[in-house]
Amino acid sequence: MHALLEYLRAEQPHINDALHRLLADLNPLVRPVAEHVLAAGGKRLRPLLLLLTARGLGRHDEDLYPLACALEYLHSATLLHDDILDGAALRRGRPAAHTLFGITPTVLAGDVLLALGNRLMADSGNARLTACISNSIMATATGEIHEIAQVGNVALTLPEYLEIITGKTAWLLQASCQCGAIAAGADPAQEAAAARYGLDLGIAFQLVDDALDYDTTREKAGKPVGADLLEGKVTMPLLYYLAEAPAEEKEALAGLMARLRQGDAPEQLAPLFAPFVQKVAACGGAQKTRDAAREYARTAAEALAAFPAGREKDMLLEAVAYVVARER
Repeated sequence: MHALLEYLRAEQPHINDALHRLLADLNPLVRPVAEHVLAAGGKRLRPLLLLLTARGLGRHDEDLYPLACALEYLHSATLLHDDILDGAALRRGRPAAHTLFGITPTVLAGDVLLALGNRLMADSGNARLTACISNSIMATATGEIHEIAQVGNVALTLPEYLEIITGKTAWLLQASCQCGAIAAGADPAQEAAAARYGLDLGIAFQLVDDALDYDTTREKAGKPVGADLLEGKVTMPLLYYLAEAPAEEKEALAGLMARLRQGDAPEQLAPLFAPFVQKVAACGGAQKTRDAAREYARTAAEALAAFPAGREKDMLLEAVAYVVARER
């Protein structure tokens, strides 16, 4: 993965410069919120995927950067909204935007970033880019709504869980890659391959994220182990535990989830949830989830057979390896 990290280090300054330059025309009341969420950093995975896909399919001009930035603005908008929905105080170790600027300004700033991302795609003059990104926004929002509707539902099925994570995470990665292919004028088979790569990479990414919640330390993950459980989120590691758990344990967990839905403070319930975090770890739920992520990563890599050989294809393959190996 050394080559991918070098590629990323070389691209990050260009991506970051474009991100901040394109914010310059925003209203001064909005710009500080947008700059705050962007300053939290991140690997800029979505813009990088658009650049790699477009370049891997033959396009290399500088006009790719606004398209790449559109994906990061859309992602940043979801982060602003998610932190409010989750009641999160921190984002990557920094105060979440709504704790500094207020909930209403942060929601509206997220809306502005959504609109900016769409406008940048529309400015390309390619209606298919706008349609692609609009579909991904709808799917992402629907995934978030679906997840909220299933909070605390210990009867959630594996297909329902996969539908949730595909919506809330994978669609935007799919759009990153598919938009790159569209921008490059790829043929239908290559565009479909780019979309499949992005979707399966996104599912693998979220599966690893959910596994990390049960198999890493607070220092690595940047949040307490079992934080998803304290938010009432039923993820794949927990599903593996529930498939084997005695009826009385399922009932006890369902009772705790009901208390969460009724408004009991998560921090007060944390000691009661702690044994279930340990049970999920003991049943190997996190490792089984990582194994599932590797299978999606395998199909993502196979999709790249439609791409011509070259540096960017190699980087996309390394991105698959990075996603399944990450520890935070």
